[in-house]
Amino acid sequence: MNKDQLNFLCNEVRVSGYDLHRYLKHGHLEKVYENGLANRLQKKGFMVSQQFPVQVTDEDGSVLGDLKADILVENELLIELKAVETIHAAHVAQLLGYLRATRLQYGLLINFGSPHFSIKRYILD
Repeated sequence: MNKDQLNFLCNEVRVSGYDLHRYLKHGHLEKVYENGLANRLQKKGFMVSQQFPVQVTDEDGSVLGDLKADILVENELLIELKAVETIHAAHVAQLLGYLRATRLQYGLLINFGSPHFSIKRYILD
Protein backbone atom coordinates (compact mmCIF):
# COMPACT_ATOMS: atom_id res chain seq x y z
CA MET A 1 0.00 0.00 0.00
CA ASN A 2 1.49 3.33 -1.00
CA LYS A 3 1.28 6.54 1.04
CA ASP A 4 -1.63 7.98 -0.94
CA GLN A 5 -3.69 4.79 -0.60
CA LEU A 6 -2.95 4.67 3.14
CA ASN A 7 -3.93 8.31 3.59
CA PHE A 8 -7.16 7.77 1.63
CA LEU A 9 -8.08 4.66 3.63
CA CYS A 10 -7.26 6.29 6.98
CA ASN A 11 -9.31 9.34 6.03
CA GLU A 12 -12.31 7.20 5.08
CA VAL A 13 -12.09 5.38 8.43
CA ARG A 14 -11.74 8.72 10.25
CA VAL A 15 -14.79 10.23 8.53
CA SER A 16 -16.86 7.08 9.10
CA GLY A 17 -15.83 6.89 12.75
CA TYR A 18 -16.47 10.56 13.37
CA ASP A 19 -19.91 10.38 11.74
CA LEU A 20 -20.74 7.30 13.84
CA HIS A 21 -19.62 9.09 17.01
CA ARG A 22 -21.73 12.15 16.12
CA TYR A 23 -24.75 9.87 15.64
CA LEU A 24 -24.36 7.53 18.63
CA LYS A 25 -22.43 9.84 20.97
CA HIS A 26 -20.42 8.14 23.73
CA GLY A 27 -21.78 5.65 26.26
CA HIS A 28 -22.27 2.44 24.27
CA LEU A 29 -20.31 -0.78 24.50
CA GLU A 30 -17.27 -1.18 22.27
CA LYS A 31 -19.04 -3.88 20.22
CA VAL A 32 -21.75 -1.40 19.15
CA TYR A 33 -19.09 0.93 17.75
CA GLU A 34 -17.27 -1.99 16.13
CA ASN A 35 -20.43 -3.11 14.34
CA GLY A 36 -21.29 0.45 13.37
CA LEU A 37 -17.86 1.25 11.94
CA ALA A 38 -17.70 -2.05 10.08
CA ASN A 39 -21.17 -1.43 8.63
CA ARG A 40 -20.29 2.08 7.45
CA LEU A 41 -17.01 0.96 5.87
CA GLN A 42 -18.66 -1.99 4.12
CA LYS A 43 -21.32 0.34 2.71
CA LYS A 44 -18.45 2.39 1.22
CA GLY A 45 -17.21 -0.75 -0.53
CA PHE A 46 -14.26 -1.66 1.69
CA MET A 47 -13.37 -5.23 2.59
CA VAL A 48 -13.81 -5.45 6.37
CA SER A 49 -13.12 -8.33 8.76
CA GLN A 50 -14.35 -8.13 12.34
CA GLN A 51 -12.70 -9.97 15.23
CA PHE A 52 -9.73 -10.80 13.01
CA PRO A 53 -7.72 -13.71 14.49
CA VAL A 54 -4.23 -12.82 15.68
CA GLN A 55 -1.88 -15.65 16.61
CA VAL A 56 1.03 -14.73 18.89
CA THR A 57 4.08 -16.97 18.48
CA ASP A 58 7.44 -17.36 20.16
CA GLU A 59 10.65 -16.95 18.17
CA ASP A 60 10.72 -20.70 17.50
CA GLY A 61 7.17 -20.59 16.09
CA SER A 62 5.44 -22.04 19.15
CA VAL A 63 1.95 -20.65 19.54
CA LEU A 64 1.68 -18.59 22.72
CA GLY A 65 -1.87 -17.41 22.35
CA ASP A 66 -4.75 -16.54 20.08
CA LEU A 67 -6.23 -13.05 20.18
CA LYS A 68 -8.85 -11.13 18.20
CA ALA A 69 -8.25 -7.70 16.70
CA ASP A 70 -11.38 -5.59 16.35
CA ILE A 71 -11.33 -4.70 12.64
CA LEU A 72 -9.08 -5.33 9.65
CA VAL A 73 -9.74 -3.18 6.55
CA GLU A 74 -8.54 -4.17 3.09
CA ASN A 75 -6.17 -6.72 4.67
CA GLU A 76 -3.81 -3.80 5.38
CA LEU A 77 -5.14 -1.57 8.16
CA LEU A 78 -5.70 -2.96 11.66
CA ILE A 79 -8.13 -1.00 13.81
CA GLU A 80 -8.33 -1.32 17.57
CA LEU A 81 -11.43 0.26 19.08
CA LYS A 82 -11.97 1.48 22.60
CA ALA A 83 -14.98 2.88 24.44
CA VAL A 84 -13.14 4.38 27.40
CA GLU A 85 -12.88 7.83 28.92
CA THR A 86 -9.13 8.08 28.25
CA ILE A 87 -6.68 6.16 26.08
CA HIS A 88 -3.80 4.73 28.12
CA ALA A 89 -0.37 3.40 27.22
CA ALA A 90 -1.70 -0.16 27.59
CA HIS A 91 -4.15 0.45 24.73
CA VAL A 92 -1.33 1.64 22.48
CA ALA A 93 0.78 -1.37 23.49
CA GLN A 94 -2.12 -3.69 22.60
CA LEU A 95 -2.39 -2.26 19.07
CA LEU A 96 1.37 -2.37 18.55
CA GLY A 97 1.43 -5.98 19.79
CA TYR A 98 -1.27 -6.89 17.29
CA LEU A 99 0.69 -5.22 14.49
CA ARG A 100 3.86 -7.11 15.40
CA ALA A 101 1.99 -10.43 15.69
CA THR A 102 0.23 -10.01 12.33
CA ARG A 103 3.29 -8.50 10.65
CA LEU A 104 1.08 -5.65 9.46
CA GLN A 105 2.53 -2.17 9.24
CA TYR A 106 -0.47 0.15 9.71
CA GLY A 107 -2.88 0.54 12.60
CA LEU A 108 -5.43 2.95 14.00
CA LEU A 109 -6.45 3.33 17.63
CA ILE A 110 -9.94 4.82 17.87
CA ASN A 111 -11.75 5.83 21.03
CA PHE A 112 -15.51 6.31 21.05
CA GLY A 113 -15.86 6.44 24.85
CA SER A 114 -15.30 10.11 25.55
CA PRO A 115 -17.35 13.13 24.49
CA HIS A 116 -14.61 13.90 21.93
CA PHE A 117 -13.89 11.36 19.18
CA SER A 118 -10.20 10.43 18.99
CA ILE A 119 -8.19 8.56 16.39
CA LYS A 120 -4.44 8.02 16.11
CA ARG A 121 -2.42 6.33 13.38
CA TYR A 122 0.50 4.01 14.14
CA ILE A 123 3.06 2.73 11.65
CA LEU A 124 5.57 -0.04 12.37
CA ASP A 125 8.79 0.22 10.36
